[in-house]
Amino acid sequence: MYTDKRADPAVVTSQKEADMQTLLEINPDLLGSVNSVLLDPNSRVMKNFFDVVAKYGTPEEINRKHRESRKMENLFKQVEARAPDHIKDLNWLIQQRDRGAFIPVADYRYKVLGEAAKKMKFKDEYAVTLEVSALQYFPWIRVMAEQAIENKTLMPGRYIAVRKMKESEADGDLPAIVAALDIIGASFVETLDTKGTDGSNPHLGGPATITGYFGGIGQPNEHALMWLDEFLYYYTSFGVQHVLNFNAGTILLGFMLYKLGVDIQFKISVFFGSDNPYHALWIMMMAKLFSREDGTSPLIGFNWSNSINNETMELTADFRKALGFEKVVRFEHHIVETYKSIVVQPYNRRAELVEIADHVANIAAKHEGGDPDVEQTLAHPSDILDYFREKKEVIESGDWENLQRNFIEKVAACNRTAWALTEKGLSFIAARNLHK
Repeated sequence: MYTDKRADPAVVTSQKEADMQTLLEINPDLLGSVNSVLLDPNSRVMKNFFDVVAKYGTPEEINRKHRESRKMENLFKQVEARAPDHIKDLNWLIQQRDRGAFIPVADYRYKVLGEAAKKMKFKDEYAVTLEVSALQYFPWIRVMAEQAIENKTLMPGRYIAVRKMKESEADGDLPAIVAALDIIGASFVETLDTKGTDGSNPHLGGPATITGYFGGIGQPNEHALMWLDEFLYYYTSFGVQHVLNFNAGTILLGFMLYKLGVDIQFKISVFFGSDNPYHALWIMMMAKLFSREDGTSPLIGFNWSNSINNETMELTADFRKALGFEKVVRFEHHIVETYKSIVVQPYNRRAELVEIADHVANIAAKHEGGDPDVEQTLAHPSDILDYFREKKEVIESGDWENLQRNFIEKVAACNRTAWALTEKGLSFIAARNLHK
């Protein structure tokens, strides 16, 4: 029997919605007005951008300086000049790597699953990057490595630092950490000093009012260009390629710099407060507009707000793939947080990660604290405000060992996540040069 589907209310509604959706199409002619600003030689905002870039040379010259500064022999020279004692630990790390002292992935899986590991097909296409924050001081790397060797545990594949850059540069930790993470095969993200705690906003009271930065207000007025200048300095002088990005203005500056040909990369910080799929769509649409001909973008990490749920990542994964960014933009999700000064505890999203990790690709499991059941037993639980302390003050206060313990507990939490993923036949990315 023939049915006139035009009379079906559901069909009529669907057609109306489709007709309405066409209204969102962006007229290509409108790009002309955008380009008129970007290409206007008299535009003051663009001239200011190019003035900063020109301090470091052409894009080709800037990239050449970066590659030279990132060479291992040149990093070693930087360390030798500032902290010669670090050289022996770097050489020790190379020796341990070369002798295969760290547990291979297959052996780790057997440790978790026994004989079942030999028959299980792991979902490597959805491998979760194991991430720890914050790696503040170089000596912590050897402590972490020694424990990994002794306990046959994993060294994470990604690290974030939030220490004062000038302090880390002066005492030699910065080049030593860059060298160490290249040795072990891990990615590394720095936090530039132009991040809001530098007095850029006179109406905020410093780290104690850190929640004020969640709106991305850490680079007011001229500080966006100061961020760009600082990034280019560390990119060309110390091989720092990846940094955190907190602010819509500096995100745009990063897009423009990459479009020029400078091979920088950045990740959006949790402090940017990206907490819904439409916020992510806005950012990724801009990333697409400023992407290179090969489809790449400097936006390689998207750190979600602590408030998001799995559905938000699933919805965003759909258009991330449609935009060609599934392998480009990593979702970075806090599994645990510092115990103090950031979220209501207990905070542990590991079970949610395991639920989503079998069907959403390119996720990093970020561990900013130890597991809450461990943190509550510590004399000095992890505290986000510790990131902003000066090294001298940390040592004089007697908290050096406490902060190192906090970092090691974050690594331990990261290993618990790797264990939970493995139990479910899911894959992880640890330090690539150590865990074959």
